[in-house]
Amino acid sequence: MKNLVLYCRAGYEKDCAAEIQYRAGELNIGGFVKANVNDAYVVYQCFEDNGADRLIRALKLSSLVFARQMFAAAELLNALPEQDRVSPIVEALSSLKQCGDLRVEMPDTNEAKELSGFCRKFTVPLRQGLKKSGALLAKDDPKQPIIHVCFIAPGKAYVGYSNSDNSSPHFMGIPRLKMAADAPSRSSLKLDEAFGVFLTKEEHEKRARSGLNAVDLGACPGGWTYQLVRRGMMVAAIDNGPMNEKLMETGQVKHYRADGFRWEPPRKNIYWLVCDMVDKPSRVAELIEAWAINGWFKEAIFNLKLPMKSRFKEVKVVLETMSAILEENEIEFQMQCKHLYHDRDEVTVHLWLFPEKGVNYAEGI
Repeated sequence: MKNLVLYCRAGYEKDCAAEIQYRAGELNIGGFVKANVNDAYVVYQCFEDNGADRLIRALKLSSLVFARQMFAAAELLNALPEQDRVSPIVEALSSLKQCGDLRVEMPDTNEAKELSGFCRKFTVPLRQGLKKSGALLAKDDPKQPIIHVCFIAPGKAYVGYSNSDNSSPHFMGIPRLKMAADAPSRSSLKLDEAFGVFLTKEEHEKRARSGLNAVDLGACPGGWTYQLVRRGMMVAAIDNGPMNEKLMETGQVKHYRADGFRWEPPRKNIYWLVCDMVDKPSRVAELIEAWAINGWFKEAIFNLKLPMKSRFKEVKVVLETMSAILEENEIEFQMQCKHLYHDRDEVTVHLWLFPEKGVNYAEGI
């Protein structure tokens, strides 16, 4: 298939397009981008007939900052007949065999969401047609490829597939999280989503468990601290502003009225460092770099606020600079960056430093 379809936040098509153009170029898979402002999706049309198939094998979705989901697709199906939309879609997917799941989706825009009811109803007859053709297995199989049908307008759809080991597990690439009634702010959802994106369930149980020590820089009123407390951690909340009273009543939070850019931990037994301070992305990155060089944490999740223009370029430069500085200081690490669903004009970064010996992260701060 020639087309790679990528879902993104509406308004970020230019950034998603710049990223896929750059990454495809790194892999020597030539092509060009088709994107419109506020469509919430981007199409990278490859010059080679199997270019998109190659991309979804070689390019990890987790390595893309601005894409929520991606799949290899055939040419856009136009003017699907109202009386029978199933047959042309089944025909367009005739090369696929024994796929394990079907997702009938739409871009994340108010206009496209009007198609959600149709997509739900249409899934049933389409599923039957794909099973009859052999493109879809009789029973769901999470190890097999996923068929995607994305309606961008009534009668218009991109159809294709993603590989189950390189695909978002969520419909439209969007995790459905519920805002807790007692959370101090909606920013709480950002850290909740970040833990789900950057850690597997098994990793979460080992590395985001009860008893670990954490620091929240710029904590007020406590949206991110709430997620750490919820997971049973002991938290040092750093902010000159007031913290949520209910959080303080848990006994798991110690509030330091201080500037998050200046505060230093009294002990080197912090596992998680989180930071959602509003400042230039380069300044926040420098702060995290300093903490890493001093060995003051094991894993960090932090946000980088984005400029209005050249957002992909800004993120690329900041992350490359951070990587170079950590390497210069002989710090082994893994780093991942995502424009999460609950992010707005920011991206979220996860930095994991390699294990240190002789540090008890469960001792008191």
